[in-house]
Amino acid sequence: MKKDNIIQMKSYDFAVRVVKLYKHLSSEKKEFVLSKQLLRSGTSIGANVEEAIGGQSRKDFFAKLTIAYKEARESHYWIRLLKDTDFLSDKESKSLIEDIEEILKIIGSIQKTIRNTNS
Repeated sequence: MKKDNIIQMKSYDFAVRVVKLYKHLSSEKKEFVLSKQLLRSGTSIGANVEEAIGGQSRKDFFAKLTIAYKEARESHYWIRLLKDTDFLSDKESKSLIEDIEEILKIIGSIQKTIRNTNS
């Protein structure tokens, strides 16, 4: 992983947090459905960023990045739902929400730059 690729690093770090959260929610709180959804979407962000980096064209890069953005939106939803159904505390969810919102801003900014250079 390149040290200067901020979205690559942040999406990977977020995925690690999500995996650890899934382990906690499934073992300690016996919650399997919502946490599994978050596990899928939260780890998919970084996987799609990686695919984008390896994209064969600018169009391919943009398409994979768009999928990563959608997965980040979905993760945002699951985190809020876990909080509002009392599986996550305000403190636990606040940090995750801040991370996912930062990832969304970064991906959105990259998408905007690509769109503007294609115009």
